[in-house]
Amino acid sequence: MRILLWHVHGSWTDAFVRGRHEYLLPVLPEGGAWGLGRAGRDWPPSVREVDLATLDADAVDAVVLQRPEEVTEVSRLLGRTPGRDLPAVYVEHNTPKGNFPNTRHPLADQDSIPVVHVTHFNRLAWDNGSAPATVIEHGIPDPGHLYTGELAELGVVVNEPVRRGRVTGTDLLPAFASVAPLQVFGMKTDGLAAATGIDASRLAARGDLKTQELHRELARCRVYVHPMRWTSLGLSLLEAMHLGMPVVALATTEAPRAVPPEAGAVSTDIDELLRCGQRLVANPDEARRRGAAAREAALERYNLGTFQDRWDELLADLRSRPRHSVNEHPDERILVPAPERKTP
Repeated sequence: MRILLWHVHGSWTDAFVRGRHEYLLPVLPEGGAWGLGRAGRDWPPSVREVDLATLDADAVDAVVLQRPEEVTEVSRLLGRTPGRDLPAVYVEHNTPKGNFPNTRHPLADQDSIPVVHVTHFNRLAWDNGSAPATVIEHGIPDPGHLYTGELAELGVVVNEPVRRGRVTGTDLLPAFASVAPLQVFGMKTDGLAAATGIDASRLAARGDLKTQELHRELARCRVYVHPMRWTSLGLSLLEAMHLGMPVVALATTEAPRAVPPEAGAVSTDIDELLRCGQRLVANPDEARRRGAAAREAALERYNLGTFQDRWDELLADLRSRPRHSVNEHPDERILVPAPERKTP
């Protein structure tokens, strides 16, 4: 199939475009949210950059939507309405915000476009109404068992920790820094020490490294810390597990399902997490053993093959579905924001 999708979520896209199809990524001269294209990624030749202004609409077999605005954008540019005369699926990457647990999904209560959540927690947390909803869990390319744990330090991967604050558990970092020095990787980590009050000798803000370098450097840390309060399951956590790192994680959103007890500690008790982190830093053999358990669990549940197989099944079903709503008339509600939508 020829699948149209925007390059929105880099890590997820990296896994998705390694499948058996042809992937069309819109590109603009200025790049940006609506025209990143490949963005210099080392992706297969089956990933093509396209100009939507000149793209033959009939060349697209299906569209993978990731933002509500894409429904009308595809209709405007291609003259084909997703879910009506163009097979479409909507991937929801995020946990709901706002009036949780009553947050309505933007595509709630329509039956033309299936909603695919990346975690079971997200499917549970969003109010999908009568929209067809399913889960395809993450899958990532295996970076290999790179763990050395040679540094008696804690590794954290988080983007924009200063701005996102409590959402990413930034306020918890000083407590973890009291157990062992922190290495924090990710976008916009500058100013983290000043924002948290952590002494510079206990925190190294490493910034946004290239993927392979990130894996090598992260794997040198003794323990991986996942302090996220309210985010979807971070792919950095799954990457750390694939690397063979033991994990200390807040038991929030999808983390309890992703991290088995033998891989480290998953708890809402911060003191328990601190004790486990301290123990693993002091015991390299136990850390290595628990890291091996983390890797085994990640390879079983979050491998790339299973991810691709699930998507192939869904796409095949999508292509075979009638190109209309299951109602007799096309479902116009997909063009109406969920808060304004009336359920028939």
